[in-house]
Amino acid sequence: MQRYRGVLLDVDGTLIDSVDAHARSWQRAFADHGHDIHLLAIARLIGMGGDHLVETLTGIKKDTAEFKAMSKRHGELFRDEYLPNLGPVDGARAFVLQLQRAGYQIAVASSAKRHDLDQLLAKANVDDLIERGATSDDAARTKPDPDIIEAAAAKLGCPHGELVMIGDTPYDIEAARRAGIDTIAVASGVYALEEMTGAVARYATVGELAARWNTSLLA
Repeated sequence: MQRYRGVLLDVDGTLIDSVDAHARSWQRAFADHGHDIHLLAIARLIGMGGDHLVETLTGIKKDTAEFKAMSKRHGELFRDEYLPNLGPVDGARAFVLQLQRAGYQIAVASSAKRHDLDQLLAKANVDDLIERGATSDDAARTKPDPDIIEAAAAKLGCPHGELVMIGDTPYDIEAARRAGIDTIAVASGVYALEEMTGAVARYATVGELAARWNTSLLA
């Protein structure tokens, strides 16, 4: 008998190799507004919502005009200059297909904006496999707050104890934990496996998780 009935999937860094692209887009947006921020410092915050990221690095809050201008610039740079060249994380499609074959309910739980999600899933080569999801537009608060996780969970209708989150950052783990949901971590973003404390299992990529399916918590 399967331990879980439903799976919540992060997107950036988990299904699509986009962490560096987001970090570079933010770095350029910050520079345009006079903020010189090291690329690695930004990359290690990709996965939390843009409002948390900007305030952590610059002290600027989300309701200000400067935040809105930087967020808009980041989005423009990411969509126009980086997104067209991005591709899936190793094994992303094989993993989602494996989830389908096993009968799992699936939903996306992403800090991305809703108008970007379709393109992200297309670049991850899973847009034809995933229909449900929640983004930062569906929640008052973004990761590591639990709102996006809870919004995605509501689309599946499973008790939280029967769901598992798949994500590549500590922010996924914290958000899921605060929602009462387990996390299986993958180190396909910027964080190493040993940094993914609190996860019930850890893998290099979703491709490795698919390859080791029979011994995983999903089998």
